[in-house]
Amino acid sequence: MAKLALINKQERRKKMVAKYAKKHDAIKAKMSVNSTPEERIDAMKKLAKMPRNANKTRLHNRCGITGRARGFSRLFGLCRQQVRTLAGEGKLPGVRKSSW
Repeated sequence: MAKLALINKQERRKKMVAKYAKKHDAIKAKMSVNSTPEERIDAMKKLAKMPRNANKTRLHNRCGITGRARGFSRLFGLCRQQVRTLAGEGKLPGVRKSSW
């Protein structure tokens, strides 16, 4: 189980990303190839003034059950240990234990 503080930090980041998403996208659009160098510099300064956690690259995938950040499987939204456990119990649809 991951530390509760790390899980809560991730939730705060998700909220902040959602809050600033439109503003962030609008500023990034101003930094297009067609804009002048001055407009680009102004847009970069505006992005720099925004909170760091407003950027969606700060988000990290975490297991839906344990909150573990490593060994994450996107297909199930779980870490590798939980995938193995639930697959062994037959609780993941379409997954069977292999044997050869």
